[in-house]
Amino acid sequence: MFKAMTRYLKAIGYLLTGRIDSAREALDSDPHVMRAKFDEIIQQKTARIQDYKRAVAALMAQMESKLGKIRILTDETGTLTKLKTGAKAKAMERVNLLNKQNLTKEQIQEDPEYKKCLAAFNDFSSTLEEKEKRLAELEHDVRECGKNIEDHKIQLQHLAREIEKVKQEAADSVADVIASGQEQEIADAISGISMDETNKELEQMRNVREKMKANAKISKELAGTDTKRAEAEFLEYAKQSVSNKEFENGMFDKMSDPGKDSQQKDPQKDNPAGLPEN
Repeated sequence: MFKAMTRYLKAIGYLLTGRIDSAREALDSDPHVMRAKFDEIIQQKTARIQDYKRAVAALMAQMESKLGKIRILTDETGTLTKLKTGAKAKAMERVNLLNKQNLTKEQIQEDPEYKKCLAAFNDFSSTLEEKEKRLAELEHDVRECGKNIEDHKIQLQHLAREIEKVKQEAADSVADVIASGQEQEIADAISGISMDETNKELEQMRNVREKMKANAKISKELAGTDTKRAEAEFLEYAKQSVSNKEFENGMFDKMSDPGKDSQQKDPQKDNPAGLPEN
């Protein structure tokens, strides 16, 4: 019982699915529906391109930001290089001055002014190294970002061409569907299977005429049958009458007629006035 019910429900599901598919195919072949679907596809692709453009614009903004940092770091590294060179030059000047005073190397290295120049030189060097490292990273990022942006631009151009192809395909498809429908109607009209209602009405009128002719024929046949039946009955009665007469012929000749005898016995009954008979 359960299996039978399951098969029944599945059959209903298949029936509904088939009808839905048929209805969908009929709608899909309509030019207006087809044009609307192509418009929806074009809108979706255009929306995706806009999202893609925004993403590429964000990459370009990041690249511009990094380029700005590179410009700043370039200026800073240039300044640090100059400061580093200046600290070293000042230290050399101090060393030369102390060397003229016959101070030893150890004494010169302990000189506060020399130490100051050395500390500044080392600080400028370490800072310059960090900024140059950061600058190299930013330059690498900018190169990669620029490469990616160019690739994305090519992809955007491809998508834009694809949308143009879809637009052309939409126009061609709708035109083909309309032309195919018109060609089918023309072919049907030529072959006598026109899509208008005149043939259907003519067919209905022909059917009515044939039915009326058939009804008249049947009525006529039935009427002839009744006539023949009546004639057969009359012939049967005639046959029986002749047979009865033949049977009774001479059988009752010697029998007296009571009515006739009564008339003979009382002639005054029918002629009380005694008028002569003609």
